[in-house]
Amino acid sequence: MNNRQIFDQVSDMEQQIGELYEQLGDLKGRLRDLLEENHRLATENHHLRNRLDNTDADIIKEVTNSNAAKGEIPGEGYDNLARLYDEGFHICNLEFGSPRQDEDCIFCLDFLNKAK
Repeated sequence: MNNRQIFDQVSDMEQQIGELYEQLGDLKGRLRDLLEENHRLATENHHLRNRLDNTDADIIKEVTNSNAAKGEIPGEGYDNLARLYDEGFHICNLEFGSPRQDEDCIFCLDFLNKAK
């Protein structure tokens, strides 16, 4: 190998290292964006869960108070529970407030049928 070939080889390696460094910078930027989005979504999820927990607690309190006063489930409470179920959340005592998968929950449906 002569000096010219060695110099060309070093120049090629330098160019490849530069391209890799550029790709690494791009990946680092994308990773930063993903981490920021993940943090934003985690924060939003936390706030939504808190809001859902508060809403669920209000619904339970409303149904409980109405049951004690009237001895039956009122139409508005039933409608709220049916709405929550239609929005994709469990209303059964086993998994109350957790998101349902795309299938129906027999416990929730049984609760809705008893409430009618």
